[in-house]
Amino acid sequence: MYSLQLGPEQLEIRDTIRDFVTREIKPVALKADRLDQCDRTLLIDPLDQASRMGLRSLALSEERGGAGADALTSCIVTEELAAGDADIAAILSESSRLAHILFDQCMNDTQRDAFLPKFLDGERYHLAFAGREPGNDTRLGVNYHRPADRDAVVKTTATKSANDWIVNGVKDCVANAPVAGLFAVLVQIPGRPHANVVLVPTDAPGVSVRPHDKPWQHGTCGEVAFKDCKVPAANLLGDDAAATLTGAAAPGRGIPLLQALNLGIGRAAYEAALDYAHLRVQGGRPLIEHQAIGTKLGEMAIKLEIARAAVWQAAWASDHPEAIADRSLSDLPLTTIAQVFTSETVMRTAKDAAEIFGAMGVMRDMPLAKYIHDARVCMHSGDGNTDARLRVAEEIAGYRRADKRAMRLAGE
Repeated sequence: MYSLQLGPEQLEIRDTIRDFVTREIKPVALKADRLDQCDRTLLIDPLDQASRMGLRSLALSEERGGAGADALTSCIVTEELAAGDADIAAILSESSRLAHILFDQCMNDTQRDAFLPKFLDGERYHLAFAGREPGNDTRLGVNYHRPADRDAVVKTTATKSANDWIVNGVKDCVANAPVAGLFAVLVQIPGRPHANVVLVPTDAPGVSVRPHDKPWQHGTCGEVAFKDCKVPAANLLGDDAAATLTGAAAPGRGIPLLQALNLGIGRAAYEAALDYAHLRVQGGRPLIEHQAIGTKLGEMAIKLEIARAAVWQAAWASDHPEAIADRSLSDLPLTTIAQVFTSETVMRTAKDAAEIFGAMGVMRDMPLAKYIHDARVCMHSGDGNTDARLRVAEEIAGYRRADKRAMRLAGE
């Protein structure tokens, strides 16, 4: 049964992460000099500490050496981390997500034996999915009520040579690329109708990573080039891996980690404004006692609570598909719905928080400018809200998307 009541272990995890963020992340991330210089350098020390706490392997099953956290717990942890620093939250949530998908779902025993010990033993051994190609988004996109053409989307190739795969191509905007120890690479194998996934270690010959210095994505990302990169034939994942990693297997119903990250940003902005409203005295009384400010803070609190409920429901639904099958929950893409509402709510919350600070809200050495920037990144990264609304509209209309290639194969 769906319940908003957290278990004792979830409460303990949330409180532990919140304390860690307060003590170790916020004092560094919110230093006035760092904010004033718009310094987005990755906070390596707190990231390493979080890895040692097991957050890199949070969603990995206990059988494989992780914590076995469910989707809801993963979202709670991501929100807490993002309230301190969105980049740390993005890196750890991506590694944790991929650890569960790769080691628990997609790898066979031989592959796990080769890569799992390295992941568990190395606190800086993060994971990355190299799916997107320069100038060509591998996601289906939205061509409203029309089949999507995926021909020639995956240009990176893997060619068989004796007992190896030879990988050639370039991937762009790869989250975690500069810190990854292992890439799951989306490739096209000649003669096969659909894309496959090959595991490529960062230190494999022919792999080069160029970090992006771009402020429009949380965490760290980069371009990854493969030049006659040779990996063992055993590194090829099963046929279902591509659909699982790209989200095509259950579009709009995955774990809402980005939404939880966004929520953490909004909560941090709201809490900063709330603290300031208690401290700042104007007209002989604290700001929070002024009706206009109180109303603004109340509206922020209401929308953040609704956003959290949307994120938690989507997280719970991703762990309990049977609740959708028996009509306990709507069969709409709840993660997509949470994306739209949360991103717009947090953007408005960050702006309102800055207004409560008055002129201080636009000063670079104050955290509000950072929160507005971080909220805007969430607003426009990934699928935009216009596309997301169209996806929901297609679900309402009962439209089921199929790509042209699959239709042609069916016709043949």
